[in-house]
Amino acid sequence: MRVEAWASACSFHIDGRSALKVAPRGAVDFPSEESYIGGPGIIPDKPLEDPLTHTLIGVLHELGRLGTAQNRKVYARHGVGPNMFGVSYANLERLKKTLGVNHDLARGLWASANHDARILATKIADPARVSSRDLDSWVKDLDNYVISDAFSELGARTPWARKKMEAWGAARGEWIGRVGWLLLARLARSDSSLTDEELIEKLATIEREIHTRKNRTRDAMNSALIAIGMRNSGLKAAALSAAKRIGKVEVDHGQTSCKTPDAAEYILRAAGRRRTPRGAASRP
Repeated sequence: MRVEAWASACSFHIDGRSALKVAPRGAVDFPSEESYIGGPGIIPDKPLEDPLTHTLIGVLHELGRLGTAQNRKVYARHGVGPNMFGVSYANLERLKKTLGVNHDLARGLWASANHDARILATKIADPARVSSRDLDSWVKDLDNYVISDAFSELGARTPWARKKMEAWGAARGEWIGRVGWLLLARLARSDSSLTDEELIEKLATIEREIHTRKNRTRDAMNSALIAIGMRNSGLKAAALSAAKRIGKVEVDHGQTSCKTPDAAEYILRAAGRRRTPRGAASRP
């Protein structure tokens, strides 16, 4: 599972394969169609002859086959609701490679309301075809940090990333706010059009608001603070100063071993890694 380590110090979050087992090849029981298509009417007016319906139902059946009870327990500890199969990220990546970019299928998977289907949807959706309306509709469905993080990765690759970063970062809802700040964290590492002045303003907002925002939004703001501090030396100094004034960021990670990284320590550690030549060993 490729997720930036700065997002959270959590074995599941950083590497899903370490916590989630890959289902063996073979028959596995899975819920009825109604339970993972979200009930009647989720896929309206699509006869079975429709190739997209065949593909959608086939993919949902495969997700059901690949899910395991152990994975469902792990996901539940991370806040995922009962509408899930428990598919490992290793298997989701295999499905992504098999299916390729398929935006219409991604829409159907998201409409299913199943957690694993929605994670897969973020992986096969075409960022160029995702509309602003799509993003505004999908973001309202977020209800845990796992799907929020996957959704933010898709959002960062769309033409609407900067606009949604601003709008959602100001939102008071926990999950919408989280995605807004995760978009900033991702763009701070990849979007050269963001100016230092803009990012300094974001640091001021983080410093002013982080302790008053909702639980998982605080976590994402801390990630944004780290990402800004890793961008260049000038922003590193500004982020370290902000982190010192902010102090400890408290985040409740529930029934998991996840921890919120200390922003200053993380920034300094990352800077040290960049200075160390690859393969260099420390002398005793």
